[in-house]
Amino acid sequence: MTHADDTGFRLKGWHVLAGFTAAFGIIITVNLVMATQAIRTFPGLEVKNSYVASQEFDDRRAEQQALGWTIFADWQDGMVHLSITDADGPVRVRDLHAVVGRATHVNDDVEPAFAFNGTVYEAPLDLGPGNWNIRMTALAEDGSRFQQRVILHVKR
Repeated sequence: MTHADDTGFRLKGWHVLAGFTAAFGIIITVNLVMATQAIRTFPGLEVKNSYVASQEFDDRRAEQQALGWTIFADWQDGMVHLSITDADGPVRVRDLHAVVGRATHVNDDVEPAFAFNGTVYEAPLDLGPGNWNIRMTALAEDGSRFQQRVILHVKR
């Protein structure tokens, strides 16, 4: 190589340091943004005190299983249907509370007013396509409390 072919650029130590610093700076920035978004959009809490909830779990499970209920949910023509049945057929509960939302964030959570039509509980609700969760709590006629997360798949 002659001096005529020399461009004059020489890779020096500070060039390498600047490249590494920029690359790791981008990686750290992206990680911080992603962690902030994850924390802000999903609180991660199912219960306020997991120890207390774990102490009551077996009793609640036995109480729910004694009811013998089967839960099914679907969405058609702008209506969410929540079916609660036992060995004798449709079940009418004393009280029903439900939150419909996405599994990944709480931004779309709504609390529809379900009404019993003699067969199923239904509520008008416009849902986008995809997976939804119905987190329901029902109170049986005998006072037993029933809680379940029901997965709802909406196809359009």
